[in-house]
Amino acid sequence: MSQITLPAFHMPFQSAGCNPGLAETCGAAWEWAESEGLDLSVPARRKMIRTRPELWISLIFPQATQEHLDLFCQWLFWAFLVDDEFDDGPAGRDPQMCERAITRLVDVFDGAAPNGPMERALAGLRERTCRGRSPQWNRQFRRDTAAWLWTYYAEAVERAAGQVPSRAEFAKHRRDSVAMQPFLCLHEITAGIDLPDSARSLPAYIALRNAVTDHSGLCNDICSFEKEAALGYEHNAVRLIQRDRGCTLQEAVDEAGIQLARIAERVQRAEKDLIEEIEAAGISGPTRAALERCVQDYRGLVRGDFDYHARAERYTRPDLVELDERDSLSQYFAA
Repeated sequence: MSQITLPAFHMPFQSAGCNPGLAETCGAAWEWAESEGLDLSVPARRKMIRTRPELWISLIFPQATQEHLDLFCQWLFWAFLVDDEFDDGPAGRDPQMCERAITRLVDVFDGAAPNGPMERALAGLRERTCRGRSPQWNRQFRRDTAAWLWTYYAEAVERAAGQVPSRAEFAKHRRDSVAMQPFLCLHEITAGIDLPDSARSLPAYIALRNAVTDHSGLCNDICSFEKEAALGYEHNAVRLIQRDRGCTLQEAVDEAGIQLARIAERVQRAEKDLIEEIEAAGISGPTRAALERCVQDYRGLVRGDFDYHARAERYTRPDLVELDERDSLSQYFAA
């Protein structure tokens, strides 16, 4: 593993910098976790420190207010706990356990009474986030969040059945499983916009959203391959390329790098197409301004996500993963 060389990525988008509230939002996230009863074990705490959710949030939302930055970082902190539980823990290998846990989380998101620290934390985040948002925004955010959560169940079932998805199937699955789409909804909060359904239905807006999400998913797969391979985790684009082509791991990594550059080109094409569609549809006023804000900011989202993966020890130092981490989070989920 250590002899694998990551490809020289081409990144056409300029960095928008890092939010100056990074340190403050880090402290707020840990205080929030303690207040919610998310008393992480020593290995889980060490892993979260290496994950640095405050860095990712600060890189993709460099202009967010401190209030928004704190809220979004707490969402990400919670999402990483979920991710580690279902990727590394027993719930991700027992479809029935996974189904019960995901059903409960989605029900709590929809307003059911929470049980246990993770559910209570989710209920609080949802209330703080969704209050005052439009029905169309809430529908989109709910769809994206639930779709992300249910990808863990799909993976658990495939693992239990001994199945491996095709590359095409996985690309579609990864669009939800990387969890970028809910954060594109959160972008609207900090940008002060609220897209109507007509704007969300524009083909080029959908293509732009998908390209941003696909870039994040593939970048994450490339940078997390070593950690996931050590756990026998097959839902990774690099591993699927290697299986499909019968090539070496280095060749698979190189191919993934080429694909990542192509996705960045898709972002640029979708931006151009969206501007043309705005003109063709005669969109003006606040809706036009909101779509133009997305075109402006999504490049920064891609670049910030890219820079994060090059800086967080969760990806740069996978050799630090401890064996007992896979069982360290189960206590937070209701049986």
